[in-house]
Amino acid sequence: MEQKMERLARKCILKIKPYVPGKPIEEVERELGGYPDVTSGWEAIKLASNENPFSPPSGVLKAIREYLPKLNRYPDDHGYYLTGALAKKYRVKQENIILGCGSDEIMELVSKTFLEPDEEVIFGDQSFVMYKIITQIMGGKPVAVPLKNYTYDLIAIRRAVTKKTKIVFIANPNNPTGTIVCDKEVRQFIRNMPKNIIIVFDEAYAEYVESKDYPRSLEIVQENRNCVMLRTFSKICSLAGLRIGYGIANPQLIACLNRVRLPFNTSNIAQVAALASLKETKWMERIRRINREEKKFLYSEFGKMGLEYIPSEANFILVKIGRDAPGAAQGLLKKGIIVRVMTDFGFPEYVRVTIGRPVENKKFVKALKQCIS
Repeated sequence: MEQKMERLARKCILKIKPYVPGKPIEEVERELGGYPDVTSGWEAIKLASNENPFSPPSGVLKAIREYLPKLNRYPDDHGYYLTGALAKKYRVKQENIILGCGSDEIMELVSKTFLEPDEEVIFGDQSFVMYKIITQIMGGKPVAVPLKNYTYDLIAIRRAVTKKTKIVFIANPNNPTGTIVCDKEVRQFIRNMPKNIIIVFDEAYAEYVESKDYPRSLEIVQENRNCVMLRTFSKICSLAGLRIGYGIANPQLIACLNRVRLPFNTSNIAQVAALASLKETKWMERIRRINREEKKFLYSEFGKMGLEYIPSEANFILVKIGRDAPGAAQGLLKKGIIVRVMTDFGFPEYVRVTIGRPVENKKFVKALKQCIS
């Protein structure tokens, strides 16, 4: 009799519900009858994974092309030139910075480094699902604290702290609501927290934020040895396909993370592209402007349709469709438009839509009207 592999797996792994990402464009095109050709006049539109809808700028693509002949070599393990540029940008030392295969990997490194089995990790209940999965991988106990007005409730999180609490993840802006906690709230929260708890600020969408109350998390990290700031090149920089992010913390904390980091965890192409993207400040400002304008367009259209939505500080919007939100999302999918159903995030009546290019947003609005009429 063949032995089931699940019997050999760690018990904590069996509790994990695998992460399900938004469908790739290619998969939808296959399901709808193959790849579209030039004469067909259609192509799938992905508004599901909070990616930048625009290709990387020409300077980044040029840097990638020029580096291609060197792909026979392993990457710089610590990313000397990229960490150097980041250190200059944030006015910190290279020893304060760690690179990761996306900021997700650094979250995992924090858990691998600091979390003992049965210790607790606190995060927002309706937030990025990887916090729970990463905790479960390490045999820790996930503690999900309900949001307040679709926003992280830092007072409730403080109340949830016990002697077993080891890590707190704060998504700011929060995914999928797009809301933020302000600087004053965060500083008060930090003052009231035990110093033996690692606090991780997940700021994947920080570059899109326009609120003047957004926390100055770098200052907080520099003032508190137990805090980590995470950023990524996947969103504003259009490098989601290369998987590269970074964390900033005190050198001792970073040194601990490097003990469990696998060698060569970020590719040379990813490092080169990320380095080149740091120079594209005008391009990024254009992306922010388009995101701002298109967000207003979608707000207006949702209002005309009588749909509730959560005002967002990011590049996505959580919109309430009603009980048949999954059906509406499926209807959009049949039209080649991919949005994200929010059932797994605790919002069964909502879909999350990434703010796309202007032409994509217009097609989405037209299709949505047809699906909910």
